[in-house]
Amino acid sequence: MHLKNDNSLFEYLVRLGDDRLILGHRLSEWCGHAPILEEDIALANIAQDCIGHATHFLNAASEVENKIKTADELTYFRDAIDYKNLLIMELPKGDFAFTIVRQFLVDSFTFLLYEKLQNSGNKFISDITTKALKEVQYHLRHSSQWVLRLGDGTELSHEKTQNALNILWLYTNEMFESDEIENSPSLKNFITKSSDLESEWENKVISHLQNATLKIPEMQTNYLSGGRRGIHTEHLGHLLSEMQIVARTYPGAKW
Repeated sequence: MHLKNDNSLFEYLVRLGDDRLILGHRLSEWCGHAPILEEDIALANIAQDCIGHATHFLNAASEVENKIKTADELTYFRDAIDYKNLLIMELPKGDFAFTIVRQFLVDSFTFLLYEKLQNSGNKFISDITTKALKEVQYHLRHSSQWVLRLGDGTELSHEKTQNALNILWLYTNEMFESDEIENSPSLKNFITKSSDLESEWENKVISHLQNATLKIPEMQTNYLSGGRRGIHTEHLGHLLSEMQIVARTYPGAKW
């Protein structure tokens, strides 16, 4: 499908793709290292789903940009400053509790977002999110169950889960920042603003965390953000070095 070049639409699709790509890479780091075999397989499958979503979004972005760059080029030949993923996606995988809490917070946001975007007036966005929503629903169910097990489990699992939540909560406000891209008139009938999801996300997430006997951290005004503007933590640079090394070492190679 050919669409008129639109920078706001391109940037929005890249954001969605970058979120899933970077999160998928972090989850893939658990392959062979998860606490039980079933979870090793589950996290690998979720990682594969995330990278699949990223592929679709970045292919769509390439189409919108009239194929100036392919999805592979957008993935392997951009520097950290050109990536627009949320900061929470790029944080190191940490321990299992950290990965699960991050996944739950992100899954809750992604499910609400895709639920709205499947009704988008843009066929790229609606088609991708309609299909992806079924997989995100499974991701959310998986992370939700683990949050309950860990939070309301042993003293040690509760402590690790609470510590993870305390750190990750500082990054959650960034998910609901609506900037000039989301406010672009050309996207008015295509997207749901992130800020419109905050109240519903908070209600559902806080209720579930409380059921897991976890204490909700106080929301601070000095929360961490910048990813949408290309301002990242040092962790993204290390991640990209690992992810891009083969493509950059052998540019144009086919296999």
